[in-house]
Amino acid sequence: MAEKEAPKTESHDPDFPEALLQFMRSGWRDDSLTVEKVSHADRFAARRAKLSAAFPGETLVIPTGAEKVRANDTDHPFRPGSDFAYLTGDHDPDGVLIMTPSGDGHDAVLYTRPRSSRETDEFFRSRDGELWVGRRHTLTEKSALLGIETAALRDSEAALAGCAPAHTRVLRRLDPRVDAAIRPFDTEKAGARDRELASTVSELKLVKDEWEIAQLQAAIDATVRGFEDAVRVIPADRGVSERLIEGVFGLRARHDGNDVGYGSIVGAGSHATILHWVRNNGVTTPGELLLMDMGVEGDHLYTADVTRTIPVNGTFSPLQRQVYDIVHASQQAGIDLIKPGVKFKDVHETCMRVLAEGLSDLGVLPVSADEAMDPKSTVYRRWTLHGFGHMLGLDVHDCAHARKENYRDGELGENFVLTVEPGLYFQPEDDLVPAELRGIGIRIEDDILVTAEGAINLSAGLPRTSADVETWLATQRAEGPRLPGA
Repeated sequence: MAEKEAPKTESHDPDFPEALLQFMRSGWRDDSLTVEKVSHADRFAARRAKLSAAFPGETLVIPTGAEKVRANDTDHPFRPGSDFAYLTGDHDPDGVLIMTPSGDGHDAVLYTRPRSSRETDEFFRSRDGELWVGRRHTLTEKSALLGIETAALRDSEAALAGCAPAHTRVLRRLDPRVDAAIRPFDTEKAGARDRELASTVSELKLVKDEWEIAQLQAAIDATVRGFEDAVRVIPADRGVSERLIEGVFGLRARHDGNDVGYGSIVGAGSHATILHWVRNNGVTTPGELLLMDMGVEGDHLYTADVTRTIPVNGTFSPLQRQVYDIVHASQQAGIDLIKPGVKFKDVHETCMRVLAEGLSDLGVLPVSADEAMDPKSTVYRRWTLHGFGHMLGLDVHDCAHARKENYRDGELGENFVLTVEPGLYFQPEDDLVPAELRGIGIRIEDDILVTAEGAINLSAGLPRTSADVETWLATQRAEGPRLPGA
């Protein structure tokens, strides 16, 4: 008999009289699903094997997390933990992967919520029951689908009961449903041990295999289509809301992928100077610039991250073009340098050098470009604000827990994928720049694959030079709006 659970209900839900309960409990057919192992399941097993080799004799715990409340009784759409998805391929909430030592390696078991049992009322009474949210896989079905042993989530606590804290590491994307199982491992030394596990998974993700690169390219190609969709609804002679542009791109993301990979940044005019502008409540203005930082997340959760800055009226002003061309030259210098063995920091320094020299040409720097680039100064950063880029993959800022010596202070390797995204931002209230520069923000961002021969721009489907952007804008506007799939 399945264990009894109180149904998840809300205060406004109607009562169930006994006659209705009895009626609802009968007459249901129990159909099974025919599932086949996903074609890429062996990749998850190979990743688990690499992780196993890094921690012999230790128990590893990787939860995915639970649904998060958006407002009262409504939840945000669930997106699995990236490390959990990387190791299992499972996209459902409330799961935890437990890898326990066995022989020369580990036994991996995915603890998950099984299909709603018909032996309780949960499947029709509970807000997370089958008639409310749809059918879940049975444990057998999920095991066959993902090629991994499965067990009921409620058994995870017992599975960890005999594990020694000194030999257990937890990736702490905590889930209230597995907190009880994890709590015994919250020891004084757990933090460092757990960080090492997170770092190892991040560093495994640095090198993308052929399948991952294909997933990224598909997401980027959809992003290119999304940018085309967006500019087709931006008139040259009147304003439209940033949220219209956000929504048009979001339609493409949901149609061609899973969703947007991050909150779309649509910055018209001075909003472009705000790095993470996601309110998107402004309006475009002919004669001003529009910055769009947007990316489609594919069905397997790999995401693009692309930025383009366009002149709303179709043509850059001389000053806008001068600033844009500085940013483009910076980006091109960084891309030209990229190859295996090049230090991440050197790409940063190369991009920043071009920006600093451009700022000097604009008459903005209070010192020479050389003085501004001195590590004891870096005053140029008042107008650049961020680094040249970051790793890209299952997360828009992928491999975030990699150790400094293997990421920011490390060398680029073959099949790394990273963004190159320099920018210049002149805040509207900045009294240290000429009035005509205030409110101008420009960023150009592309997704770059490191190969033995050098860099490949995976997002080359979008123009980058100022002249090409103007030509592209005119071409897209001539085509007119379109719906995905049309």
